[in-house]
Amino acid sequence: MSAALPLTACGQQRVAAGAPGSTPSSAPGSPRSTPSPSDAGASPYVEPGAHDGAPHYGDNNAYRRSGEMSPAGEKDARKEADRIEPVLKRLWKQRKWDPKSVRTALLALGYEELRTGPKGEQLGGKLEVRGMSARFESDHYVTPEGARIGLHVHKDACVTAFVQKTNYQVQINGPYMETGCFEPPYGH
Repeated sequence: MSAALPLTACGQQRVAAGAPGSTPSSAPGSPRSTPSPSDAGASPYVEPGAHDGAPHYGDNNAYRRSGEMSPAGEKDARKEADRIEPVLKRLWKQRKWDPKSVRTALLALGYEELRTGPKGEQLGGKLEVRGMSARFESDHYVTPEGARIGLHVHKDACVTAFVQKTNYQVQINGPYMETGCFEPPYGH
């Protein structure tokens, strides 16, 4: 003889009243007949690297992952990052983090500004300097002072950096699927 085990809405098994092996505490009407929040637990599917355990976290955030770099691309990007870092450090100490000052200082290193055609195709140059992205604070968006830097070292390698009032940072990464060297903003 087999007993049917009904499932709750969350997929948790619950022993039916009167089923073999049931106890008075698992019978309907008893304090434990409905799963408590602690009984429900996390989603049964947790993707590796999912920050909040959400199913499909990786798929939903694939646009925010940079591409892979080849060993040669990584080596060349590291070399360029080592050239850029002291310039940003100097600018930060001088309290010059506006895009125009940053662009001028990096062009002095011999980089050319990225030029694109009407369809977005790259026509030359490798350097992009932009203002900081707006971010939401409390109840409105603010755009902090500062500059973001994207240097296209190879098709598979970038130097991504920023300099702002509070700090500066230089890192290497592969390009992002939709935004090149710049990390894309969150979708929601």
